[in-house]
Amino acid sequence: MTTAPGHPPAVRQGLRDPLDPDPARSTKARAVFALGLIAALTGVFVGGIVPATVALQLCRQARREAYASGGFLTGAVWLRRGERLAWTGLGLAALTLLAVVVIAVVRLADAPFTQDFAPNVN
Repeated sequence: MTTAPGHPPAVRQGLRDPLDPDPARSTKARAVFALGLIAALTGVFVGGIVPATVALQLCRQARREAYASGGFLTGAVWLRRGERLAWTGLGLAALTLLAVVVIAVVRLADAPFTQDFAPNVN
């Protein structure tokens, strides 16, 4: 087979097996993104720890399933975004807990170590 100069050669795609499933977006990818978003929004209130943990576990499962599907499960972009949001939520929760501990230590440092009695008590 010859081609005219300047034209790329025609590449023939292999026929798909009729038993192969159609590519579909993983439903876990949507769940990971939603939970990651909730974790990022509630991370400052320390409520983001639970959805972030669930999102990271689902992300791990979804990656395993996508690898096993041989490319028929899509949604890797949503998984990455959800995972980043989940880690952001965990980071915000950790910063909030760190701030609370620092404030508690500073307040404890200002408190007297001994009991202060009234001047008329021996």
